Amino acid sequence: NFTTMKTLLSIILFSCFLNIYSCKFENTTLKEQNENFTLPIKTGAEQTELYFPLIKGKKIGIMTNQTGTIGKTHIVDSLKNAGFNLIRVFGPEHGFRGQAEAGEKITSNIDKKTGIEVVSLYGANFKPKASDLKDIEILIFDIQDVGVRFYTYISSLHYIMEAAAENNIEVIVLDRPNPNGFYVDGPILKPDFKSFIGMHPVPIIHGMTIGEYAKMINGEKWLKNEIQCKLTVITIANYTHSTHYTLPIPPSPNLQSQESIYLYPSLCLFEGTIMSLGRGTKMPFEIYGHPKYPKTEFSFTPISMPGFAVNPPHKDVLCFGRNLKNYADSILAKPQLELKWLIDSYVSLNKPANFFLSNMFDKLSGSSQLRQQIINGISETEIRKSWEKDLVEYKKIRK
Repeated sequence: NFTTMKTLLSIILFSCFLNIYSCKFENTTLKEQNENFTLPIKTGAEQTELYFPLIKGKKIGIMTNQTGTIGKTHIVDSLKNAGFNLIRVFGPEHGFRGQAEAGEKITSNIDKKTGIEVVSLYGANFKPKASDLKDIEILIFDIQDVGVRFYTYISSLHYIMEAAAENNIEVIVLDRPNPNGFYVDGPILKPDFKSFIGMHPVPIIHGMTIGEYAKMINGEKWLKNEIQCKLTVITIANYTHSTHYTLPIPPSPNLQSQESIYLYPSLCLFEGTIMSLGRGTKMPFEIYGHPKYPKTEFSFTPISMPGFAVNPPHKDVLCFGRNLKNYADSILAKPQLELKWLIDSYVSLNKPANFFLSNMFDKLSGSSQLRQQIINGISETEIRKSWEKDLVEYKKIRK
C-alpha cells in the first residue's frame, strides 16, 4: 500500500508540474511564444547549397550592390574566393559599392578590389546591351529592396530579366526580406505615367519580396513583347510577410536608419514638391520642412554632403518643419501610406501654385489624380476610398 501511495503521489506531483508549466505558457504572449521557437532568417544568398550547384562551371554575370552579402562578406568576393567564373558585375542606382547619391549618373569601370568589369545600369543605359551579356551563361540578381514602387532596384530587375530573356540567359534571384512587406497601400500606377521610378501597375507599397516581384513581372508578362525569362528564385528561409525585418546594411546612402525605411514610402512623395525631406542633413527621410513653413520648435539647415546630397533643396537655408523619427514605429501598429504630412505642408504654406513639381510628383504617385485631389481639398479619407477598388484587384494578382 505504501508503494502504491508513493507512486500515486509522484504521478499527482508530476501532473501539477505539467499543469503549472502549461498555464505559464498559455499566459505568455504570442510574440513571446514565437520568439521561443522562431528560427533565424536565411536570405537566398546565404543558402549557397541551393544555388552553388546551379552556377558551377558557368560563366556568371551578377547585378548587386553593397547589400549583396553572404554573412559579412560581399557576394562578389565570396563567389571569387569559391572559384566561380565571374565575368561581369552590373551596378544599379547608387553604384555597385553603393556610394553615389540619388539620381547621380554612374559610368562603367573596373572594380578596384576585384579587378572585375563593372557595367553601370544607371548611366547611359538602364538595360544591358547584348554586348554586355557576351559570354555570360547565367545572371544572378542580389539586391536588398525596400518594397516601394519608386525605389529603382525593381526597375533594374525588370531590365535584367528582359535582357536575359532576349538573349536566352537564365536569371537567379537571391531573395531578401521586404522591410515594408507587412502591408499594401497607395494608388496604382497608370500606364501613361510609366517611368524608371515606376514601371508597373502596382501600388506605392507593393508588399512583395524582390523574388516575388520577379515572379509577378514574369507571370503578368510585363517584359517587352510579353516575353518571359527563365527564372529561378532562391527563397528566404523562415520568413513570412508578418516578420519585421531590420536591414543589416543601409540599402542606399539616404536610408541610414530603420525609421527612415518605414517613413520612406510616405516621405518620398515630397521629392515631387518644393519641400525638403531632410536631404543634406543627418536625418533624411525622417524629417520634412521648408523656409516658409510656420515656425516650429524643430528646424534644420540642409548643407552639401558629398555622397549623400551635393545640392539638396534649400541648401544653406534655415527650414522649419517636423521631426517624424519617433513616429516611425507607429507604422507597425497602423501600417498605411500617410498623406497627412503632405496635406499639412500644402495647407501650411497657403497652397502655393508651385507646391507640386507636377511631372515628378505625378510619376511618384502614379498618376495626376492624387495631386488634383489634394489641390481640390479632398479629405484623406476620401482619397483612400478612391484607391480601394484597384487595391482589391491588385491583391488578387499579388496572391
